[in-house]
Amino acid sequence: MSYDYLDRLITPSVEAAQAAHGADALWKRNFDRPSARFTDAEVAFIAGRNSFYMASVSENGWPYVQHRGGPAGFLKVLDDTHLGFADFRGNRQYISLGNVSADDRVSLFLMDYPHQARLKVLAHATVHDLATDVELAGKLATPGYRGVAERGIVLRLEAFDWNCPQHITPRFTAAEVERATAPLRHRIEALEAELAALKAKGSSSL
Repeated sequence: MSYDYLDRLITPSVEAAQAAHGADALWKRNFDRPSARFTDAEVAFIAGRNSFYMASVSENGWPYVQHRGGPAGFLKVLDDTHLGFADFRGNRQYISLGNVSADDRVSLFLMDYPHQARLKVLAHATVHDLATDVELAGKLATPGYRGVAERGIVLRLEAFDWNCPQHITPRFTAAEVERATAPLRHRIEALEAELAALKAKGSSSL
């Protein structure tokens, strides 16, 4: 039995911390949580995301977390063990790019705030020149998006895990708020029109 994701993260120091806080027995159960391949649930979840956070580790040992954003679905599921995304031009610090050139291990957090869901991914990152890899460029394309793709990043899945929704505060984008309030706004418009008609009818009868 194994828990793919935690098997890679529970080190002796983590075990010591768990024991110190009375949680060691919780994670010594027999788990069967294979996560070496994405299932339909992960594919659908990833396709709906318009951003994620990616952590890498620098050569001097400092962790670095970067936000990546784009249109929903800009992070592509290439197959059941690989993700990919176009690396859009940003502030041109290239910290993540430099980090993965020395250590290809990355960790991703994908958040769905409205539904209080979170998917965590451990992966190995490789950098690709989209000018010479035409096939990959096509797969990572985001038609209509203004961002300039400087390169492609392919992520080979190591393991994934779903987190509990506890402490995730629901947040909504402007588009989501617009959709959710559309029926209310339409009802208000209808009532205002009805009120205007009644006022006009009352005025004409005077």
